[in-house]
Amino acid sequence: MKVGFVVIAIVLSVFAGRLLQLQGVDPHSYAQMAAAEGSKDIVLPATRGEILDRKGQPLAQTVDGRMIIANPAVTAKVAPQLATLLAQRLGVDYIDTLDRLRRKDSQFQYVARQVPASKAEKLVADVRQLFKDDKDRPFSGLTSERDPLRIYPDADVAANLLGFLGTPKNDGTAQALAGLEASFNKYLSGKDGEARYELGAGNQIPLGDNTVTPAVDGKDLQLTIDSELQYYVQRVLQQTVVKAGGESGTAIVQDSRTGELLALADFPTYDAADPYRFDKSLYKSATLTDPYEPGSVEKVLTISSLVDAGKAFKEQKFRVPGKLKRQDRPIGDYWDHGTIRLTLAGIIAKSSNIGTVLAADQFGRGQLRRYLTAFGLGERTNVGLEGETRGILPQGAAWTSQVGDRIAFGQSLSVNALQMIAAVNTIANGGVRVDPSLVKGEATTDKGVQVGTGVAKTRRVISADAARETMLMMERVVDPDAGVAPGAAVPGYRVAGKTGTAQRVVDGRYDGSTTVSFAGFAPADNPRFTIYVVVHDPRAGSGGGSTAGPAFSQLMSYTLRRYGVPPTGAKPNQTPVEW
Repeated sequence: MKVGFVVIAIVLSVFAGRLLQLQGVDPHSYAQMAAAEGSKDIVLPATRGEILDRKGQPLAQTVDGRMIIANPAVTAKVAPQLATLLAQRLGVDYIDTLDRLRRKDSQFQYVARQVPASKAEKLVADVRQLFKDDKDRPFSGLTSERDPLRIYPDADVAANLLGFLGTPKNDGTAQALAGLEASFNKYLSGKDGEARYELGAGNQIPLGDNTVTPAVDGKDLQLTIDSELQYYVQRVLQQTVVKAGGESGTAIVQDSRTGELLALADFPTYDAADPYRFDKSLYKSATLTDPYEPGSVEKVLTISSLVDAGKAFKEQKFRVPGKLKRQDRPIGDYWDHGTIRLTLAGIIAKSSNIGTVLAADQFGRGQLRRYLTAFGLGERTNVGLEGETRGILPQGAAWTSQVGDRIAFGQSLSVNALQMIAAVNTIANGGVRVDPSLVKGEATTDKGVQVGTGVAKTRRVISADAARETMLMMERVVDPDAGVAPGAAVPGYRVAGKTGTAQRVVDGRYDGSTTVSFAGFAPADNPRFTIYVVVHDPRAGSGGGSTAGPAFSQLMSYTLRRYGVPPTGAKPNQTPVEW
């Protein structure tokens, strides 16, 4: 009997001691243990697919990263000090983080996402030592889990196309905010998985209610872009725009036969690896989003359509006056002249607005508009980037005779630069328009549109004979004696091209500034590449031949050498430009 009382007394004293320890001696450590009971839900992040150039070089890739996770039941006591440290080390918002560290309705709060692995591991290790409990045990309120990190190894190269993953929320959760990252977000991102663990004393219970739904990784997106060529094109474009005192510019390199885009550059642009240093207005491809009037480059569409329709030929003779009086205003050329005698080839070589309008008078009603529609003007290219403008190609009653005159030489309509190069490339490709492609193979945008080389379509716009005859006329543009753009010539190669200078529409009116450009292809007699260079608002006196032409020559020369394209050995044609 006495033994029984002794045992009971011992048990009661143990419970009393334990209660004293819980209530007074070590409440913080036991709060941590209590918080460790229950269940824990963990996101299992899918690995985002890479964006690759045509040779498989990564333009956007995923590397090892971590998410930082807090257990508020443990972190609440040291929340102010810990929030300060996290704000300093991770750049997270102090107030939001403080709130997360003090939450009473959760044992699991994201503090930051996609932190570089080494940085996250050092932070957690430092916190474990800095906030030890009274028993000198490491702090258990902050942990890390796998969370892949997106990087852009080439900085600004193709940033206008790639876009980026940003962190607009204070918890650091990454979101696709621009470019291909946004338009192919579902394709690239895959689907996160989830793991739920039942916990006991802070540890996973092996036979507890544990469920795992595996992540499904995203797919890689391979582009037609040649990243080394893209780098070179961006630098040449920047030099060209800056030298001309321009506001902005575009340069595109396209495979004449396949329609694949080897380079598509905008200036100014931004660094996809550090986008927040740049104005958000740059988070786009102006090549696609910004419409403009193409000017005289459009003349080759007008003239090739006339030739295809059987209404004109390269040696056709025209008397071109110094001014042409039409319905609402006189039409002039960029240079002063009296009545001159030009062939159709001379109208292209000299870039005569008056001659183009006289030639276009031979079209039947609605005929030019139908040709321009077939060339792709007025319709989106749908290469896979959001925000593309379709431009403006007047329809119906909006196409008056005055508007038709101006459209013939590239005013009173608007395009995006990709539409324009695809149209000029139709001539290079023997009269067959091939859809421009930015994606190799096939891929589906978030809007459900299939794009890529695997689904690109072709259509004949003009005959092969009309395309060749137009090429011969375009070749005279770079002739030093006959044309206006000798600076666009590429030594050793036959080049066909066309200059462009157009008035700019700003806030709904012509403001006196211009857009200058040069589009062309080489070798002219066996085209491999089509290149288009555009500079917006260069200093007064700049022209397509003098400003964009030399940049075209530099880019074409580099591209031909890079891809090992030899000269054809043929001499340039000598179609007469005057009579």
